[in-house]
Amino acid sequence: MTFEVNKIDRLQSVNTVDSLQENQTNYIYTYSHSEDEHSLCALEMRSLFGEESPSHVLESFLKIDPSRSPFIKERITVLYEAEILEDLFVMVQTLQLCGATFKVTYVKNNGQPKSEKVSFERRRAIERTVGLHVNGKADLSQPERVFGVMNVNGRWIFGDYLEGESVWFRHQQKPHSYSTALSTRVARAVVNIAIPNPDGIKAIDPCCGIGTVLVEARSMGIDIVGSDRNQLILPGARENMAHFGYDGKITLADMRDITGHYDVAIIDLPYNLCSVLSPEVQLEMLQSARRFADKVVVVTVEPIDEVLFEAGFSIIDRAIAKKSVFIREVIVCN
Repeated sequence: MTFEVNKIDRLQSVNTVDSLQENQTNYIYTYSHSEDEHSLCALEMRSLFGEESPSHVLESFLKIDPSRSPFIKERITVLYEAEILEDLFVMVQTLQLCGATFKVTYVKNNGQPKSEKVSFERRRAIERTVGLHVNGKADLSQPERVFGVMNVNGRWIFGDYLEGESVWFRHQQKPHSYSTALSTRVARAVVNIAIPNPDGIKAIDPCCGIGTVLVEARSMGIDIVGSDRNQLILPGARENMAHFGYDGKITLADMRDITGHYDVAIIDLPYNLCSVLSPEVQLEMLQSARRFADKVVVVTVEPIDEVLFEAGFSIIDRAIAKKSVFIREVIVCN
């Protein structure tokens, strides 16, 4: 017993990790995306966290709701970490649940080499053993707290676990769709790229079409308005918003006539056969955006760098959104 108490004291002093970098909380995020989505996912990572992870795991002191991103699977809020799993077991004993029920889940690290992968049986065994060291009542069906245990960069971590919800997937079932509209998954990533921190931000989608970007933005509580010069499509955009219980102003307006000022504009440039834009019209539209928005994220299917430069923009980052042979560029400008 004396050994255990001394061991806990030693571990607490060694593994506070310099008080979690001066009392900052560390978060572990796991990612999942297809090869075609790699570029877009990386840009979203850089936009949300200011850095890009080479693997499917990202560590950050920034707290992001995993449901915001179409690529983040889950988040662990780190409570304890240790180089040796057995040391983690001892640390978990100090956790105070105050009567709350709990469940422990093993979080797979898909960024690990194959030689370091943990078998299904071993993962379940680790869950059981960690759970036995938690001073509380386990509840596998409706726990009040869910904890994750994971091996990251050569150390074991334990903390509160939150699984992301695929909100964008529900939005696929909208009343009206448009063949050339962004997918809800891509639209959600584009919104995160344009507006990583929504606090106090006023945004506009001046070519809103059927409202795909508007729905994703409003589902995240972002203050955004929409407009389009095609009066035939606006009733469908409004119905799509109402279908999911979101409000938001959608008006009939040519982008070149927009007044007011916005922090961010998200512009998915029209490109179907009925919306062919000459370079002159593209320039006029982007010059207007330069006037009414501080930051612009442009989605385009054709090269547009020269027009952006001529409109007075600087390109600060970019990505490719690819689906089979169809490629869009997402360009961040200010």
